[in-house]
Amino acid sequence: MTKKRLIKYEDVDLCQQELTILRDISLEFYAGEFTYLLGKVGSGKSTFLKSLYKEVQITKGEAEVLSYDLVNMKNSQIPFLRRKIGIVFQDFQLLIDRTVNENLEFVLRATGWTNQEAINEQIKLVLTQVGIPNKGYKRPHQLSGGEQQRVGIARALLNSPEIILADEPTGHLDPATGSDLMELLYGIRLSGTTVIVATHNYSWIDMYPGRVILVVDERLMDYQDATLL
Repeated sequence: MTKKRLIKYEDVDLCQQELTILRDISLEFYAGEFTYLLGKVGSGKSTFLKSLYKEVQITKGEAEVLSYDLVNMKNSQIPFLRRKIGIVFQDFQLLIDRTVNENLEFVLRATGWTNQEAINEQIKLVLTQVGIPNKGYKRPHQLSGGEQQRVGIARALLNSPEIILADEPTGHLDPATGSDLMELLYGIRLSGTTVIVATHNYSWIDMYPGRVILVVDERLMDYQDATLL
């Protein structure tokens, strides 16, 4: 059975403020893959992830994500692309003046949900999926760091995305809590969702094996290819 290709980059360069951050990216990602993007802080991991949902512009090459042509797509198409991609941030990025339920409802309404009963059911579903079904009434400051990141993952799952991007998702967590969160992300791939985790923590690879892409000298390369250099 042929796997569904979700992402294809060919000879892509990524620049910010006229400075080339990454060059000659040629990679493909398929449904259900769990991939590590490994590299030092500042190596370009976040830049690559942001390019996938059109926050960083592609200055050279060809790029396709979920059948969208990132080079030639219209601005009006960007929201539709982003609804198919869930993003987990290192610093949680929750609205501190709202409860967990209100945080999640805000995202659903912003992405076109209108039926209150359906909204409530979806919120209940994702909070159960991430292991905090009874925390919806709390505000972020009443949660531990690990619980806040679980809310972040729940938010990323709201629209049943085909791709989850996690940018240093355990960066602000202790090792035990970080491991719990990595296990949660690792399980998400079983539904066919592609998960890409940017990190500089190499220890996760032994615990949760996956594809490894290294960010070295402005380039991205599969670990197997890098070992041949």
